[in-house]
Amino acid sequence: MSSASTRAIYPSLRDKRILVTGGASGIGEGLVEAFVAQGARVAFCDIADEPAQSLVARLSPGAAHPPLYRRCDLTDVEAVRALVAEAETALGGLDVLVNNAGNDDRHKLDEVTPAYWDDRMAVNLRHLFFAAQAAVPAMRRAGGGVILNFGSISWHLGLKDMPLYQTAKAAIEGMTRALARDLGRDGIRVSAIVPGNVQTPRQERWYTPEGEAELVASQCLDGRIQPSDVAALVLFLASDDARMCTGHNYFIDAGWR
Repeated sequence: MSSASTRAIYPSLRDKRILVTGGASGIGEGLVEAFVAQGARVAFCDIADEPAQSLVARLSPGAAHPPLYRRCDLTDVEAVRALVAEAETALGGLDVLVNNAGNDDRHKLDEVTPAYWDDRMAVNLRHLFFAAQAAVPAMRRAGGGVILNFGSISWHLGLKDMPLYQTAKAAIEGMTRALARDLGRDGIRVSAIVPGNVQTPRQERWYTPEGEAELVASQCLDGRIQPSDVAALVLFLASDDARMCTGHNYFIDAGWR
């Protein structure tokens, strides 16, 4: 695995204005850390105040631009709009939106109620659209931008006990294609990131050592995917090096099939 000292540097990301949703822990934490290391101006939101504030404290010393944290309940569309507007003001514009936040709580088909359906769509799908909608005017003013939506390997594999999560994640890929078509002439690229099972504290809740061994055996590559591996893909797609990449899904799953 590459060390931090051998990771790619993207000059085009320096001073770029980045907003990451769900940035306090797990993959999101890795994204915030990676963008800050590139010298970008980063704002991120979450509802977990303590981990978010700890992340800001850890990354701020020596950073060209210390990250900014804002608490936001993404199930509240007006709060999402206010978050994007505040980020644009604080950062001096908005170049990249990373729609990372989501929740993969397990659930059984026969337990789903209409209220739970609405809640899971609000948590895993709706806010991505409205964050993108709110970010587009700022990106147009900037002459272009990048929107990266996080999907999931789960529905490609048909994993059990998460039908609503997989429904939402499948829809994200369709939404990504639609937005890429509608926004391309504005110089706005829209792509989807499709992670496999990334080794985070949250994911480790779902796996016994035996289950983890079975997971790795299903991959083409040995080892566990780390948040930094996902961040490496995100950095590339956010950079000018990926200027002709849009409308597609980019897998980071170690070949999990």
